[in-house]
Amino acid sequence: MKVYFHLCLEEFTNSYLVVNDDPAVMEAIIIDPGKISNDIIKQIEEGGYNLTGVLITHNHENHVHGLSTLTKIYSPKVYATDYEIEGIKAELIRGDGKLKLAGFDIDYYSVQGHSADSMVFKIGNVMFTGDTITAGVVGDTSGTYFKRLLCSNILKKILSQNDDLVLMPGHGPPTTVASERYYNLDISENRKYTGNQSI
Repeated sequence: MKVYFHLCLEEFTNSYLVVNDDPAVMEAIIIDPGKISNDIIKQIEEGGYNLTGVLITHNHENHVHGLSTLTKIYSPKVYATDYEIEGIKAELIRGDGKLKLAGFDIDYYSVQGHSADSMVFKIGNVMFTGDTITAGVVGDTSGTYFKRLLCSNILKKILSQNDDLVLMPGHGPPTTVASERYYNLDISENRKYTGNQSI
């Protein structure tokens, strides 16, 4: 597995191209196509990959805006918690579950709080977290209740994973489960408030 990071400067959002370069597979998926640049197309074309899937962590425009461009060039299946993203029909996923795409076993988890449709995707030792968690803080929420809900979901579904699991967020640099468990300010604050010291 190779992961290519792409930054959309207009919105400072991260998109990821994940490729399986096993000669028997040669397939790729994209997580959160905020913008489809020439670099992304070049990597797919020059690598000889078949783009088979798109994973959407949440339906906010700055994370999905490039989907309409992408689907004019390729015919991937789009996986999201909404039936339709940017006018494109999606394969509906809900709760926690598993997918098989591009030769990868993918675990997905619903992590509500930042938005009602927030999903994270785990492929191997990498988890794509969208806006649920960024290095040092959790995603924006619309109030105290939703922040506590988000922190609780992060503790249960993300920070319960192995320490060395790499977290690839929708904004900012990558981080790890261990780093967030010990140094995330919002998680620490939530533990003090709720008394939850289990993680």
